[in-house]
Amino acid sequence: MLTADLAMSWQRGERIHPRYIDVEDEEYLRAAEDLVALFVAHDGRTRAALEESLAEYVGTGTDYRILRGLIKLLTDRCEFETSAPVEPFEIRRALFLKARARHPVVTAETRAETVREVARELSCEPASVMDALYADLPDNQRLTAFEPLTAAELLDLYNVAQAQALLYRSVEMRLWLEPQPPEGFRELFGAIKAYRLIHTVKGNSQAGYEVRLDGPASIFQRSQKYGIQMAVFLPALLLCKGWRMRAEIQARQNRVAYFELTSAQTVLRSHYPEITPYDNPAVEKLANTWARAANGWTLEPSRVVIDLGDSAFIPDYLLRHAESGASVFLELLGFWTPEHLRERLLEFEHAGLSHFILCAWDELRGTRDPMTNVPPNTIVFKRSLDPAAIVLMADALIQQGS
Repeated sequence: MLTADLAMSWQRGERIHPRYIDVEDEEYLRAAEDLVALFVAHDGRTRAALEESLAEYVGTGTDYRILRGLIKLLTDRCEFETSAPVEPFEIRRALFLKARARHPVVTAETRAETVREVARELSCEPASVMDALYADLPDNQRLTAFEPLTAAELLDLYNVAQAQALLYRSVEMRLWLEPQPPEGFRELFGAIKAYRLIHTVKGNSQAGYEVRLDGPASIFQRSQKYGIQMAVFLPALLLCKGWRMRAEIQARQNRVAYFELTSAQTVLRSHYPEITPYDNPAVEKLANTWARAANGWTLEPSRVVIDLGDSAFIPDYLLRHAESGASVFLELLGFWTPEHLRERLLEFEHAGLSHFILCAWDELRGTRDPMTNVPPNTIVFKRSLDPAAIVLMADALIQQGS
């Protein structure tokens, strides 16, 4: 993604828009092709050599910020590694200790002999000792992997990145979802959950839903991490259908501006092949350890969207008891706040839904507000989610309902 100094937008009244480039412009296509070729040509070479070639290409032209933006996106697709026969800090340690023992090392012959002794001790060639002495400095790291793309794909990626940059300063995002088949709702709600965004839902499947997503500017704690999540959600949203979006953006001098998009737009093209599933280590560990504490309960992925009257519930799992046939829905929250949790529980209460469990990871709590007590139907966990605690709560819920 782009850094703030490379982000460009324009504002007219209360409307704010990213400054897109024409993806069919021949000059931009030629520049994108040249830049991709430069990265490919520097495979195995140092970061310093690559940056020198890029600086020479960019020069001082009027499109400096655009070219630097394209370079930033290409650099994000690179892997740089330290290339040395021995860890550079070990080489420095051995060389400095040997030099101190032979002090003073003032002649070329003495320096060469010191290097040869260190090379013998470390089982490497003398020439590689000096080459690897500072190989771990960023400028000396070598390009070991680059994920190439076409010039057209790079320009599309640039436009999406400009839109993402606006969302770093989002106060909130609202989505209006058109009535559509259940799988359409499930896909879009799945995208929201995949990027762990704090959200509230109003409406129903017949009339459609209005979804409010808290933005990073409204989160007191971990706003930078959350802002990234809001930004990386956008390409996933572009893969969905039947939506209209309005994001409230913190503009200059504390003014408010609005960035709007719909699923019918054709300027932005997502570079995601699909919507990434919810990546939470607690989820994987829960599935792997479930059998040890199951006590008759099975853990199955949920595929339903449950109407709550004027809201919706999108559980991650369905717990089903083999003997009684009872079921309990389970949701693992993404980013959350105590206030959001209380509001969510009120929605369940008004809808008369009682067989559910909400699991909240304290690491993703978006505020420093203290948790004076844990609400009913809720498990707050620190490091890992204990399946035994879920089973215990599921048993208690079923007993209360019997």
